[in-house]
Amino acid sequence: MQSPAEIPFNQLLDALLDAETPLNPRYLYRLSDLEKAELEQLEKVWPRVPAWRRLALMEDIEELNEADMLLSFESLSRFALRDEDPKVRVVALRTLWDYEETSLIPLFLEMLAADQNEQVRAAAASALGRFIYAGELEEIPEKTLRQIEDVLLKTVTGNDAPEVRRSALESLGFSSRAEVDGLIRNAFASEDKYWKASALLAMGRSANQEWQPQVLAMLESSLPLLRSEAARAAGELEISEALPFLFDLLDDPDDNTRQASIWSLSQIGGEGVRETLQQLYEEADNDLDAAFIESALDNLAFNEGVQMMPLFDLPEADSNDDWYEEYGDDWDNLIENENDEEGDQAF
Repeated sequence: MQSPAEIPFNQLLDALLDAETPLNPRYLYRLSDLEKAELEQLEKVWPRVPAWRRLALMEDIEELNEADMLLSFESLSRFALRDEDPKVRVVALRTLWDYEETSLIPLFLEMLAADQNEQVRAAAASALGRFIYAGELEEIPEKTLRQIEDVLLKTVTGNDAPEVRRSALESLGFSSRAEVDGLIRNAFASEDKYWKASALLAMGRSANQEWQPQVLAMLESSLPLLRSEAARAAGELEISEALPFLFDLLDDPDDNTRQASIWSLSQIGGEGVRETLQQLYEEADNDLDAAFIESALDNLAFNEGVQMMPLFDLPEADSNDDWYEEYGDDWDNLIENENDEEGDQAF
């Protein structure tokens, strides 16, 4: 049997165009690390591939990208950002979340500013969050971080669709900018459950222990969406006071809340956590649940190990401004255009 690397690229293209035949999963691996000439070939036939198959392909690629870190679908996903179907563009953006290339930043900003579809703009705002996180870790230049933050702050308080503005707020959860706390408080005070949920997500990302009272209160919410986001935030913030609530939420009727509680228990740890997770693993009635709980047990073991390790000084990450030399003019124009538009502060 041919290895994926030995599959002729023309054979893969013919298979993509054959909509009557299910695509062999081995072809997915062949799409890793595409060369420029192969992308040019793909571009010629891509419009002839049915929309449903393009979307299904990119969804499979997204899953494979998460499952196998030795594969790289960056070039394919960059290509798919130009697809005429907004659903394909959204999946491509989600896939690119795992890649750290700063040259992606101008692409994400452009899609946030100019894409005609609000789900795509929301996905672009979400994708920028990983660079906010990188900036807080000093892995990208401070100037770059500030410019991304400025755009997202403008988006949250602007006139775009609520989904886009909420995604921008969620990404800003990683930021230590002084303005962010007020935006989170305003969102949490909203009567809209989706704004409140986004506020909880941002709280969890903030590493700010001052949000503990709000998170603890929402663990008893009557709304599953808010309980699940509060459970996630409790784990991210490692709120030990949340443990009794999280144990109770293991019997919650909402699947998302139960899973969030399991994972948060693995993040917080403490008395009875390991025993409870092991019991859940033994009682799991399907392979997916068992695999998830096993991952939580592994995460618990890792976190317990980290807590026992001595602290060492880590070397500083290098800052690289090379990307700015290539994209700087376009970037500055985009920032200037964003700042020329006035937005409102209402949630």
